[in-house]
Amino acid sequence: MTAHDDPPSPAHHRPIRSFVLRAGRLGSGQQRALHELGPRFVLPYQRQPLDLDAAFERHAPTVLEIGFGMGGATAGIAAAHPELNFLGVEVHEPGVGALLRLIGEQGLSNLRIVQHDAVEVLTHMLLPGSLHGVHVFFPDPWHKKRHHKRRLIQPALVDLLAQRLAAGGTLHCATDWEDYAVQMLAVLSACPTLQNTTEGYSTRPEMRPMTKFEARGLSLGHGVWDLVFERR
Repeated sequence: MTAHDDPPSPAHHRPIRSFVLRAGRLGSGQQRALHELGPRFVLPYQRQPLDLDAAFERHAPTVLEIGFGMGGATAGIAAAHPELNFLGVEVHEPGVGALLRLIGEQGLSNLRIVQHDAVEVLTHMLLPGSLHGVHVFFPDPWHKKRHHKRRLIQPALVDLLAQRLAAGGTLHCATDWEDYAVQMLAVLSACPTLQNTTEGYSTRPEMRPMTKFEARGLSLGHGVWDLVFERR
């Protein structure tokens, strides 16, 4: 830095991300779904509040899912609950294409997608009290201790999620890493505007379908921990 350079501004420091963008291969079906269904079901990221009624073309309670992966569970939940709107946020394009394909195959009309960082979507696109529920299923555990700071469930994000929930709305998290479950329970319990719906961990709510991966893990003795907290 020369004498005429300004010092770097803290505002320009790169925030810690809970994800790493990977160049995943798009299958032909995913590419077709992105081209044909993306214009209707993928909402552009914008730095202003989203009109949920306009986006879904109806008025209904909205559930946000952060990081839906390849979208199988998301499509299953949306199909089982047509009375609810589901907004999925995912950064990886193959997952977006896969969920769009399922939307087309199953004729789902109550799903919309934003392909962007969930923290920015929550901050700029969703108003306080606008959500009926939030799902965070099996986020990256970042299992190495030095990477724990990258874990999605941290106090600042939980406070933001709680602000976006309407009174009585629920935040449902699930993980198959026990030490992450312990951290989740501690962070969620410390949020003053959330209360646990049970003592400790919850049994798997009926709304969350069991995946083949989860069933296989359980048969091998692996654990899965659900946490369901309610907005006071």
